[in-house]
Amino acid sequence: MAGQGHDWIAVWAASPQGPYPAGNPSAQPDLSPVLPDPRRGAVDQSFRMMVRPSVWGRAVRVRFTNVFGQRAVALSHLRLALDGGGGGVLPGTSVPLTFGGHDRASIAPGEALWSDPVAPTFLMAGPTGRTLAISFHLEGESGPLTWHAKALQTGFIAPPGPCVTDDETGLAFPFSTTSWFLIDAVDMDVPGGLAIAAFGDSLTDGTFSTLNGHDRWPDFLACRLVASGHRHVAVVNAGIGGNQIVGPAHYDVAAPVPGGPSALDRIARDLLSLSGLHAVIWLEGTNDGSANGCGDPAKIIAGLQQGVSMMRAARPALRMIGATIPGAAGSSAAGHGSPAQETCRRAVNQFILTGGLFDAVCDFAAVTTDPETGQLHPLFVPDSTMGGPGDGLHPNRAGYAAMAAAVDLAALGL
Repeated sequence: MAGQGHDWIAVWAASPQGPYPAGNPSAQPDLSPVLPDPRRGAVDQSFRMMVRPSVWGRAVRVRFTNVFGQRAVALSHLRLALDGGGGGVLPGTSVPLTFGGHDRASIAPGEALWSDPVAPTFLMAGPTGRTLAISFHLEGESGPLTWHAKALQTGFIAPPGPCVTDDETGLAFPFSTTSWFLIDAVDMDVPGGLAIAAFGDSLTDGTFSTLNGHDRWPDFLACRLVASGHRHVAVVNAGIGGNQIVGPAHYDVAAPVPGGPSALDRIARDLLSLSGLHAVIWLEGTNDGSANGCGDPAKIIAGLQQGVSMMRAARPALRMIGATIPGAAGSSAAGHGSPAQETCRRAVNQFILTGGLFDAVCDFAAVTTDPETGQLHPLFVPDSTMGGPGDGLHPNRAGYAAMAAAVDLAALGL
């Protein structure tokens, strides 16, 4: 999206999935000491959220969201810096973020707001692989906090009290979280840039990838693109753990479900609103086929058809890539791994491969699944997040790398 002299593309994203604590976080510390009452949310508290852009540009802006809030949230004293480790920021890199030139803003329930563009000097170095620290203070009582549960990236929260967003050491932020609060997109000004969105459920959100390892399959795909010379092409993650294509029929913020709104309900917000969107890789259907979903391949296929139709109607030039669903026969994950689910998965995959719905297909199932048993390949089973045996549904770092390697870069139409 070009505007005001900028060639904006999304370089990082995290789909909002509900009000804290509804969701499926990984490796999450107990947040009750710092956020004791989810109904009240944060009370005069500072947050420091860490995000890793997939490419870098000449200027940056951040989108803040209150889409699942029940009252306006008051943000103030926002800062942007390079991550310095341990909750601190790299000295000398911190710059203010403003809204219309002001150092504070109120975001109404259901709304989102972009910060003003800034061009800190560290952008000139093109710090590929570095992490941004986004700090903000919530004034008063926020009410329920919109969040993305499974960041798998350590962020930091200060206790109630005065604003501490200008702290460079990290000592003012004694509490950690592995979720993202109130931010859902970062844009960079990248001339000629393009954004590719990975859309789906926990297999895209990165369950059992490595904490702070940046090794979901979209992360590995971003690395492949940079290595192949496509330094202007960003990959952003629009996955939500537990998400379904067609369910729930209605998302009720008063009674939220962990997987958030259905994929069909969030296409406009989580995909079509992304700046510079060029292509979507859609991997989903595992949860629809489980004991907690519809279990009907015809309904899942119809959902895929409806979603692709919605996206093409809004963006006729959008490149659509479908992905086959990896096997999970015998999985220990609740509701998954049954023979009925395996039958459903195979039927949906056959349609993805042969139905002609997509411009191209990534056969993730072929590289991660034992064709004889339908189980996840043994090399990809161990849990990389916290240690342990894994669940037979989500791959480890090696499995996510294999998935990214299965994407034909030529199919992206770059």
